[in-house]
Amino acid sequence: MTSAYTRIEQQLTADLDLRRRPVAVAFLASPPEGVERYDGVQPSGCSFWRIASDGRTFHTVAEQHYNCPIGAYTHNIALPPSRAHELDETLGFMAGIGYLRMEEVPSIPRLPETPGVVVYAPLGATPVDPDVVLCWGPPGRIMLLQEAALRAGVAAGLQTLARPTCMILPAALGGGTVASTGCVGNRVYTGLDDSELYVAVPGRDLARVANEASVICAANATLLEYHRGRKRKLATT
Repeated sequence: MTSAYTRIEQQLTADLDLRRRPVAVAFLASPPEGVERYDGVQPSGCSFWRIASDGRTFHTVAEQHYNCPIGAYTHNIALPPSRAHELDETLGFMAGIGYLRMEEVPSIPRLPETPGVVVYAPLGATPVDPDVVLCWGPPGRIMLLQEAALRAGVAAGLQTLARPTCMILPAALGGGTVASTGCVGNRVYTGLDDSELYVAVPGRDLARVANEASVICAANATLLEYHRGRKRKLATT
């Protein structure tokens, strides 16, 4: 299994000139054999994306997602009674400063079921078939992945997502390849640069999208020269 995902990671990295390793995320009932539980605490579920992209393979359990009430909500993880108030408090704070409106909350995508564990790994090292694969980088490169999904016929019928960034996982799982501009919390917790954004590809579609990425990259290289030529020829100033 790993060899196939290693090849896809290498291909996507070369085609898209990725500077960060794509991350494979899987929602499972129980931990896979040999995959360690993450030992520690993080402020958000998306913090685990950064750790996996840096090269670690691990799984998390529900309580390791409690520190981020919004992330727990998108992952369909119920906070324990002693912390259940934190979701309303966080949403109330965000609404109070004008960040969101409370009526938006029911439309935020969520996982259909609560996972027993969440497995994170660099794509090429994933021990299981991923449910979603995350890629991030400059828009001019990440757009090629979206165009590949369009060519493969697996792009989501969704607008580009914004906050919260973590909803990109259930959105992709349920609807197809989708982009997210990220949110300020995600950028703090993952180190995502202001010049970067995300695309999430459902694991079921990954091979098709990767295959089409090579075609799209070659086509864009040809179009680059085409448009440069038109600009030189047609621009008057």
